[in-house]
Amino acid sequence: MDGDGDGTGDVAGIRSRLPYLVELGVDALWISPWYVSPLADGGYDIADYRDIDPAFGTLAEAEALIAEGHELGLRTIVDLVPNHCSDQHPWFRAALAAAPGSAERALFHFRPGRGPGGDLPPNDWQAHFGGSAWQRTTDAEGRPGEWYLHMFAPEQPDWNWDNPAVRAEFESILRFWLDRGVDGFRIDVTDHLVKEQGLPHSAGHHGRPDPWRDQEGVHEIYRSWRAITDSYPGERMFVAELWENNPARFARYLRPDELQTAFNFPLLKSGWDAAELRGVIDDTLSAHALVGAPPTWVLSNHDTTRHVTRYGRADTTYDFDRAGRFGRPVDLDLGTRRARAAALLTFALPGGVYVYQGDELGLWEVEDIPDELRQDPTWLRSGHVDRGRDGCRVPIPWSGTGRPFGFSVGDGDAPPWLDVQPAAWKEHTAAAESGMAGSHLELYRAGLRLRRAEPGLGDGPMAWLPSAPEVLDFTRPGGFRCVVNLGTTPVALPGQVELLLASGPLDGELLPSDTAVWLRQAG
Repeated sequence: MDGDGDGTGDVAGIRSRLPYLVELGVDALWISPWYVSPLADGGYDIADYRDIDPAFGTLAEAEALIAEGHELGLRTIVDLVPNHCSDQHPWFRAALAAAPGSAERALFHFRPGRGPGGDLPPNDWQAHFGGSAWQRTTDAEGRPGEWYLHMFAPEQPDWNWDNPAVRAEFESILRFWLDRGVDGFRIDVTDHLVKEQGLPHSAGHHGRPDPWRDQEGVHEIYRSWRAITDSYPGERMFVAELWENNPARFARYLRPDELQTAFNFPLLKSGWDAAELRGVIDDTLSAHALVGAPPTWVLSNHDTTRHVTRYGRADTTYDFDRAGRFGRPVDLDLGTRRARAAALLTFALPGGVYVYQGDELGLWEVEDIPDELRQDPTWLRSGHVDRGRDGCRVPIPWSGTGRPFGFSVGDGDAPPWLDVQPAAWKEHTAAAESGMAGSHLELYRAGLRLRRAEPGLGDGPMAWLPSAPEVLDFTRPGGFRCVVNLGTTPVALPGQVELLLASGPLDGELLPSDTAVWLRQAG
């Protein structure tokens, strides 16, 4: 929400929508980076970790938001980006101005190049946004010099976490925000901080972690962070961003003296298939049980294709091959039915649930963005092959019948920062869906209200019941039961039950395909 009419969402806009979040029924708000930033990567390139970017507001406004949220029963989780900063960060600017081998450069990963004249990057690592993970520097006279590491964009140099000064700085940053009342931190690319000693080539690392991620030393960092949050009164928490497919290695981050939770991306990547989803659920619960941590469930986020679109395609799985999947046919009606059923499925599972902004409105991926309006650095870094993540980041619609759909105060004088909201979103604004029986928003509100009211939901046990191969059927304590039909034909509803909630209309005693129900077992 844009609170001052300049077209950019801001702290004032978020504060104005806190009552909406309370009515939605969420417990906490996760805010993507709001720090001082040149915005080369949507704020994930940070120049000052202790202040709010003027485009988003002021530090005083952020403190007011945190306090107002607490008064309403909402907690605030802020995004922390410890793997890299902005190339405009004062420490990196000083490193560029300093000589090779200096203390300033030791805060980052500077290395001489390979080959004649050092013209080749120090190793074969590739950046996640495309191209080499190394950028060569030039001195004041324009002569080529050392290279620095950036696992994402060149504007995002990686910190050197072997340096004690970097560790001390981030411990200070944690305390800065904890002192201002934040309730937790989402840790960007949690497993990237520590690199393998010597920065070896990635080729030949088969069977063990890549040299730029999941190194043993990262756990020492998080144990020190956990000690800091535990020293503050009340409940404080971490959630890790971990794209780790090995359940045992994933669980190591959630040991009792490290991080409390991590995003569960295998569920997000799964297709609309009962056996696949059941396997992910079982693996998730087993991995978390190893360390006594609560699982989480997530269907979409700011880096992935919205699940209404994914579930409406013939291939409903997700990976980062956005170029290969872009433009494939989408049945939005089918995707919407499945998204509604998936919401009730995740709300009923043990642990915590994340709702990405606009999920509650049933928004879909905006794919027809003109190339000249694309802002994601992956678009440029991939040579205009990967169209990036802009399609899931389009400002959400609040009210009205045309753009910017209430995103800016008074519909603002300036267009939204990404001015591509579909005209069809006029039927999916928060105002249009609020109070409308059967709307996506009212399904989310009802589901979250029941989730809070049902003593058997949230963290705790679950048990599978016998079912047809294309059906997921499980119970939670207190007689609660969730049934999801992922098949192509209706199935019989269980007898002697009370219907609590359904994701779509039922067919008498039959549960239609792509529909979920919440039931109360008799007795």
